[in-house]
Amino acid sequence: MDKPVPPRAAGPWPRRRDRHGRGMRGPIAPPQVPLAASRAEVFADLVQDSVERLERRWPQLADIDFLVLEVPRLDGTGTPWNDEAVPLGGTVSARDGRRARVVVYRRPVEIRTKGRDERAALVHEVVVEQVAEVLGLTPETVDPRYGEE
Repeated sequence: MDKPVPPRAAGPWPRRRDRHGRGMRGPIAPPQVPLAASRAEVFADLVQDSVERLERRWPQLADIDFLVLEVPRLDGTGTPWNDEAVPLGGTVSARDGRRARVVVYRRPVEIRTKGRDERAALVHEVVVEQVAEVLGLTPETVDPRYGEE
C-alpha cells in the first residue's frame, strides 16, 4: 500500500487536456467567415468594393493608390481641419514619381454611421468625392448615382 505511483509515460507529444477531457478548444470561428474579420478589415473591404465599382467606368483608377487610415493626422500635412469639420477622406496628388493617393479615414466614417449599409453608402460617397477631386471632375460625373443613396 505504501508503493509510490510511478509517473505516467510521456508520449512523443506534450500532454494536452482540458478539465473535462474533451481536448483543446479551437477558434470561435474559422478564418473564412465574416465573424473572424476585424472592423478594420471589413472597412477596407468596403473601400475596395467601392473602388472596384468605380473602376468599371473609370479604368484610370488603376493608377491611383487607395488607402485606409484610422484618423487624419494633425501634423499639418494635407488640408487643415478643426473640431467642427473632421475630414472623412483626403487626396495626395501625384508627384516625384509617386502615384496619386486617395485616403479614407475609418474612425470618422464609423462614428457617423450606425449600420453596415449606411457605412457602405458613406464610404462610397467619400471615395467618389475624392476620386472626383483627383480626376478634376464633379462627383456626379464620376458616379451618376452620387447623392441618391
